[in-house]
Amino acid sequence: MADGDPNPAEFGDNPFANLPMFGDLAKALAGQGPLNWDAARQFAALSSAGGTSEPNVDPAVRIQLGELTRIVEMHVRDLTGLDTAFPEVTPVTRSTWAQRTLDAYRPLFTELATSLGQRPTGDSEALAEADPLMAMMANLSQMMAPSMMGMAVGSMVGRMAARTFGQYDLPIPRGDETMLVVPANIDQFASDWSLPVDEMRLWVLAQELIGHTLFSITSLRDDFAALVRRHVGAFRPDPSAVADRLSSLEADESADPMQAMQQLLGDPAVLLGAVQSPEQATLAPQLDAAVAAVVGYVDYMVDAVAVRVIGGDALRIAEAVRRRRVEVAPDDLFVERLLGLQLTQEQVQRGKTFVAGVVDRVGEARMTELFASPQALPTPAELDAPGLWIARLEL
Repeated sequence: MADGDPNPAEFGDNPFANLPMFGDLAKALAGQGPLNWDAARQFAALSSAGGTSEPNVDPAVRIQLGELTRIVEMHVRDLTGLDTAFPEVTPVTRSTWAQRTLDAYRPLFTELATSLGQRPTGDSEALAEADPLMAMMANLSQMMAPSMMGMAVGSMVGRMAARTFGQYDLPIPRGDETMLVVPANIDQFASDWSLPVDEMRLWVLAQELIGHTLFSITSLRDDFAALVRRHVGAFRPDPSAVADRLSSLEADESADPMQAMQQLLGDPAVLLGAVQSPEQATLAPQLDAAVAAVVGYVDYMVDAVAVRVIGGDALRIAEAVRRRRVEVAPDDLFVERLLGLQLTQEQVQRGKTFVAGVVDRVGEARMTELFASPQALPTPAELDAPGLWIARLEL
């Protein structure tokens, strides 16, 4: 080791060990668990409301949504043939939706944070031997991971709250017995697209009630949730991710150092060291097939309900909503990467084609019965050949 080079022993697992000024910070970072929930809540509040206070939901809106819900419930039960017990629809502000969603997804995000918090000892030791400075940066990244994870998850949920209509814009089962809708987002979307507000609310209620009905099927909900948990639990962190990116910044002499550093710190996936593992790559086709089937079923049944309760404008609303869904933004890509839920145009079309094939063969009512069967989620091969799916479940 040359004079002036960092000594790996000086850094160890705590890069602040010999810097008393940062000692308390290091202890606080080390004791926060796999995910800092205080940071998650704070960033969710900031991202959802933009740092401003929101007015409470108008009581008149609550009453109207309750009346519209009763209309939609009747048609959902009739079309699905299932006597589903629906919780009361609860209109909330964006910030309330974000906080309630953090609580509902807490087991999922905790598992995600735990998988990203795993540390391959051998790799860390090899990195320390090869480049002590990079090892220090990797250790720093590991120490900051719970706070970064809290900020990333909170920001992600907050941004979802800023545009979501309800709970099932993203097809994830929830364990809490609630049905939250965000009237401010629904009404703003209706205004942006020159859609009648009442009809837009009816369409959203149809989506929420159909989503709730599907995930009320215990076997399907449990199988779908297990696939998502397997995905988030299979991340294998890369302890040298930040160090590698810093090295690339140093190599690019033409780049603006401050701008490049801001881009680095603004990429949660890099700071968390999140990399796709072989297990996730193997699981991806199965999870993609499940997501496509669920989205395809919900879209089909929502259209069927909407035609009954809305009429001619139902197709225009559906087209506007689904165009928005497949528009890819950086936040959407981060959500998809962490949770494994790809809602691309190709995926949506695969689900639509699958459901159309099932309905052509067995009809709407029988399709719902098949989705209520044990192990109903289709395999990738069955998604592209619905006859195989029907044959397996009818045996």
